[in-house]
Amino acid sequence: MGARGVPVFSPRTRAWSRWAVKVAHVPMALYRTYRPATLDEVVGQEHVTGPLRRALANDRVHHAYLFSGPRGCGKTSTARILARSLNCEQGPTPDPCGVCQSCTDLAANGPGSLDVIELDAASHGGVDDTRDLRERAMFAPASSRYKIYIIDEAHMVSPAGFNALLKLVEEPPEHVRFIFATTEAEKVLPTIRSRTHNYTFRLLPVKLLQQHLATVCEAEGIAAEPAALALIARAGAGSVRDSLSVLGQVISGSGPEGVTYAEALLQLGMTDAALLDETVDALAVHDGAALFIVIDRVMEAGHEPRRFVTDLLERLRDLIVLQNVPGAVESGLIDAPDDQVAREIEQARLFGAAELARAADVVSETLSALRGATAPRLQLELMVARLLLPAADTDERGFLARLDQLERRILTGEFQQEVATQSAAAQSVATAPAPPSRPRKLSEVAPSTGKAAASAEPVVAEPVVAEPVVSEPVVSEPVVAKTLSGAGLTELKSMWPAVLDAIKSYSRVAWVLFSVSAPLSLENGVLAVGLDNANKINNARASGHDERLRQAILDVMHLDVKIDVVLAPEAASTVTATGTARTSPPVADTPSLDDENMDDAVGVDLALRELGATQIGEIEH
Repeated sequence: MGARGVPVFSPRTRAWSRWAVKVAHVPMALYRTYRPATLDEVVGQEHVTGPLRRALANDRVHHAYLFSGPRGCGKTSTARILARSLNCEQGPTPDPCGVCQSCTDLAANGPGSLDVIELDAASHGGVDDTRDLRERAMFAPASSRYKIYIIDEAHMVSPAGFNALLKLVEEPPEHVRFIFATTEAEKVLPTIRSRTHNYTFRLLPVKLLQQHLATVCEAEGIAAEPAALALIARAGAGSVRDSLSVLGQVISGSGPEGVTYAEALLQLGMTDAALLDETVDALAVHDGAALFIVIDRVMEAGHEPRRFVTDLLERLRDLIVLQNVPGAVESGLIDAPDDQVAREIEQARLFGAAELARAADVVSETLSALRGATAPRLQLELMVARLLLPAADTDERGFLARLDQLERRILTGEFQQEVATQSAAAQSVATAPAPPSRPRKLSEVAPSTGKAAASAEPVVAEPVVAEPVVSEPVVSEPVVAKTLSGAGLTELKSMWPAVLDAIKSYSRVAWVLFSVSAPLSLENGVLAVGLDNANKINNARASGHDERLRQAILDVMHLDVKIDVVLAPEAASTVTATGTARTSPPVADTPSLDDENMDDAVGVDLALRELGATQIGEIEH
């Protein structure tokens, strides 16, 4: 189609005709509309624009510059502003007037200037192109002060092209200035880099990008939610141009309510913060069912698996930073809405440092495994399985993660809750009627452990239900035994080593705790067990070890008693004297009963003769 009154050739009629055509206005992209026109408008690059302003103000501009950095950070825009500042009629100046011919031609939407030549090295990087540039550079500018060459993607210039350009860059004519822009400065020929002033551009933080996007929305007259702008800034990954491009996409697809969080989330395909919260909360309490349900929701909703894993890794990163940096929010290390920051602070308290570090490693490894994966759902489910099972890692990372989990369970009282739950369940089982049982002899229950056990009378106990041996003790309501005579206590003392062997199957910690203990009295079904330390008594009662001892007695002797752990400093000496407790194996060999008794003098002589010992006298105190 042509403009109004312009002849247009019609392929259908093979004739020319004049059509009155209304040319529609096509809006310009946001990143072009809001391209900076002065150094002050360049966002987030003050470490570059500040020195350039001072160089222009002092008229000490170098003949060649190299601008490097990630894409979309303002390298080419700054090069155009520098060219505009150099060729302004009032220049060189850091603040172009904006009204002269050069400023008008080099404006963001201007037609351009013959004296400012922009070259794309991707298509003009050969040796012939650089030779042509070298020949044209010798001619004076048409109407401006300087002839300025802006070479974009400079790393694409071939080595031969750079060599052909080297002499001109090193010693250019007075009217020539060079500005190279590249995303890979290390690929630029070192001899070229050494002849330029190098400035490195940086990616912008999310918070600064969010503020810039809010300014653009305000200028466009479009309502925008801060959470939506934060999401767009994250999608822009620190690039101003990419963020404005994403903002333009969301604005074009939004309704009359403007840019909302829900609309941005839907268009960008990013993970909802609520879904990430559910994932982290389920991981904190090791809720495997909830984690697998989250994976199902991710796949059923059509989310990109790599996007979900990337967002989860960013959340874990935030939690690690919050754990290690007290003022992470104030210093700008965490860029998120205030309500999300509050949730992340609470979530960071639910994990140990090693546990979070291992989770981040597992998620990062999954992100690499998802590249080109044929079964992404399986990779996500395997990631969840590894997160739930730190024991799968046999290295130091898995060991430290398990320690973090154990410490957290102890501090939160989770162990005590488990014991209380098992006690309530066991009490309901104990109320069931028990079938009658016949009296049994000690020889039928456990092997004889000594002369006392061989000559002991059988102990008759109340009928009870024998329960299977499990990893945790089954705590039941104690049954008051018949009042036994002193012979019952004697039987308990003789069978005490067998009781300690039985308690080992329930808990080795309980076995170590009661290894130095002794039964003291048995009255009205209450067995007093003496320990030599008050701390041991508190540990036995708080950790349920006394109930484990009761269950061991029930298994060995079929005698149900209530355990009362009391302080008995003489328990260790009593055990040593009576030999009723079994301790760890002796380090040295025990001498046989057939060995001849030797006095001290014979022992000393034997040590001196056979072992080469040296006799020393006793120290007088």
